[in-house]
Amino acid sequence: MYDHHLFVQTLSDFVRTLVRPYDIDSVLNDLALRVAKVLHVSGAGVSLSHDGRLRMITAIPPHLMALEKYQEENQTGPCVDAFRESRRALVPDLEQGRDLWPEYVDAALTSGTRSLACLPLALEDEAFGTLTLYAERRDWPEEDVAAAGLLADMATGYLINASTHNQQAELNQQLSHALESRVVIEQAKGIIAEARSLSVDQAFELIRRHARNHQVRVRDLADAIVHMGLRL
Repeated sequence: MYDHHLFVQTLSDFVRTLVRPYDIDSVLNDLALRVAKVLHVSGAGVSLSHDGRLRMITAIPPHLMALEKYQEENQTGPCVDAFRESRRALVPDLEQGRDLWPEYVDAALTSGTRSLACLPLALEDEAFGTLTLYAERRDWPEEDVAAAGLLADMATGYLINASTHNQQAELNQQLSHALESRVVIEQAKGIIAEARSLSVDQAFELIRRHARNHQVRVRDLADAIVHMGLRL
C-alpha cells in the first residue's frame, strides 16, 4: 500500500514547483525518487519520446539505468509497448512476459527486478514518455497504480508547461529582437537621410537596395551605419 501522507506531500511540492521556473531534468529526477518512496518500490525511471523513440532520462537507483538503456537501444520491452499503445503495462511477474521480451526479462531478473509497472506520460492518448516502477515482487493493486498514475499526470503537466514556457520565451526573444531591429533601422534611415539629403522613405529604399546588392541583412547593414559609421 502506498504512503498516503507522503503522496499528498509530494503532490503539494510538485504543485508549488509548477508555478515557478524549473529545470525539467531535475523535476523528473525528483519524480523518480519520490514515486519510489511513496509506493515503497525498489526504484523508478523516466523515459521521454524523441523522434518517436523512447530515450532514458533518469533511473533511481543507478543500477536500473541498464534496463532503461536496454529499452532505449533496442526499442523493445514493456515500457516501449506502454508508450506506443498509450496504456498501462502492469507486470506482476516478468517471467510471464518472457515470450514477449526474452532478453529484457533476463536483464531485469539480473538486476533483481521481478515486477514492474509502466505508465505512459500522456495527454488525450498522445504519449510523451513513460514512468516505470520497479519492484522485487508486486501485484500492483489498483490504489497504488492510481496514485502512480496521478504522479505520472503531474509529470506530463510539467512537460507540457515547460514546452509552453519555452515557446513563449522564444516568442518573446523574437519580438524583442524585432523591436531592437526596428529601432536600429529607424536610426539608420535618419542618418542616411541627413547625410544624403533624402527623405526618410528614400533613405530606407537606398538601404534596402544596398543590402540586397551585397547580400546582407537590412538589420546588419543598419547596425553598421549606426554603430560603425558606414555611409552609402
